[in-house]
Amino acid sequence: MSNCKRSPCPAACTLDLLGDKWTLLVVRDLLLGQHTYKSLQMSPEGIPSNILADRLKRLEREGILRRELYQERPPRYEYHLTEKGQMLGPVLHAMMTWGSTYVPGTLSKEEVEALLNNTGLAQSNSK
Repeated sequence: MSNCKRSPCPAACTLDLLGDKWTLLVVRDLLLGQHTYKSLQMSPEGIPSNILADRLKRLEREGILRRELYQERPPRYEYHLTEKGQMLGPVLHAMMTWGSTYVPGTLSKEEVEALLNNTGLAQSNSK
């Protein structure tokens, strides 16, 4: 058995990896073009820095993102989704569409589509 904690069910295993309240938001921000630690930290949800650092390490370890050094002193990295990470685009698109339809107080379906179209995330859903 690989990374599955509870059962070999694909949904359960995916939730074991991505199902906390922060991980998919980090992936969302990477899909939306945020690539530096500072820009990820400025997400409107206000992810604490220790949790952000942990999620970035976990996502890198799982092959969902890669980090690239862009400054040596002090060391600073950019974070980019791998192909495996980019495949989460349609999942997030579906979640955002569902949320805008069924969760009061969220962005409208039109606002979600405009946001996704501006980033290319909408196209990843059609692949």
